[in-house]
Amino acid sequence: MHRRLLLLPVLLTTFALWTGCETPPPQRAPLPPSESDLDLLKSTKLCDSRQAFIDKHPGIAPQTQAWGSGQEIRIPAERSPSKGEESYFFDEDGTLVGTLFLFRSGLDLGPYKTLRYTLSRLKPSLEFYLTVAELADRQNMAFSTLYDTGDEKTTTRYLVLNDPTTPRLLAASFTIDPYVKLFSPYRKEFLERLRETTQQGGGQHLDTQGAEDKEPFASLQQFARGQTAQLAYCGTKNQPLALDAYQKANVSGFTSTVWQAELHHRLGVSWEAAGNLEKAKSELLASLAKRPNSPEVVNNLGYVYSKLGEKQNALASFEKAVLMRPNYAIARFNLAEAVADTNPKRAITEYETYLALTEGIPEEADRGALAQNRVKALKHQ
Repeated sequence: MHRRLLLLPVLLTTFALWTGCETPPPQRAPLPPSESDLDLLKSTKLCDSRQAFIDKHPGIAPQTQAWGSGQEIRIPAERSPSKGEESYFFDEDGTLVGTLFLFRSGLDLGPYKTLRYTLSRLKPSLEFYLTVAELADRQNMAFSTLYDTGDEKTTTRYLVLNDPTTPRLLAASFTIDPYVKLFSPYRKEFLERLRETTQQGGGQHLDTQGAEDKEPFASLQQFARGQTAQLAYCGTKNQPLALDAYQKANVSGFTSTVWQAELHHRLGVSWEAAGNLEKAKSELLASLAKRPNSPEVVNNLGYVYSKLGEKQNALASFEKAVLMRPNYAIARFNLAEAVADTNPKRAITEYETYLALTEGIPEEADRGALAQNRVKALKHQ
């Protein structure tokens, strides 16, 4: 799967157009099969506003409760069109970022031929024994499987009770990718919802089941909010909102060096977009201090150096980025721009390498045309 690179405002000179800091979404290719004839998101869609959601559900009196800095709206099974317990999660800006459907007694997938076929083609992401109190024909543990699918910007997860004759759906989640970590049906709090019951004696309780966050929930939530805004998961980029989110994530903090490094990276990109180059440089250097071998951060630091007029540092950064990742197309282009005035022959080589790496990629068509024009001009000097 190829996703569009994040390009920030460019710096124009007589013969140079630097690409902006980039934070491309993680690659996930090829896309898994995702066809389904079970339409749970009939009346709403991810990225809807809270008001739009309310307008699409007239006559329903949902339950509301806090979800970190956001809000969860729950529709009980007896009031929901799906006949399952529906939960809709909105961030603090009122944007729908994830949904969860729970079927405590199990939804028979027999009538849904397309979904059953899709699940048969997916590789299980997790298999485990699960205890669910309201399964009428099961008093003990049942073997369950978690499946992941989705498209370029969203992830769908199905938790299925395995049965050779009548597979049943226990839970389904839909989320935009930055929030995927917070919406797995295998999260401890969601498994506990499946076990909630007023009945007595139904199934054992295994309190150790389910994933729990190793990082502060507030940090994960704000980091996801920042990614959503910075990478335009819900339409357009919103760099001021991204900066606000990453700063809030920084307040609660991360314990993992990897998370800390990436947060500094994202803050650097956000500060560059806000025009504060010194803060951008400081954050990118802080990221590299914790994780030195990140070609994306090195390339982005090179871009900031170029805007600050530190040409030698910019050149050294771009050279390091392509040394670390020889097929890093954007860094190749940046390197060509950096040496075009002083080493035309090398610039031609770097432009041509960039063109070879990006051949057939629609998102790079404009930059590709520019690179071709650069090569023609350099050859005729």
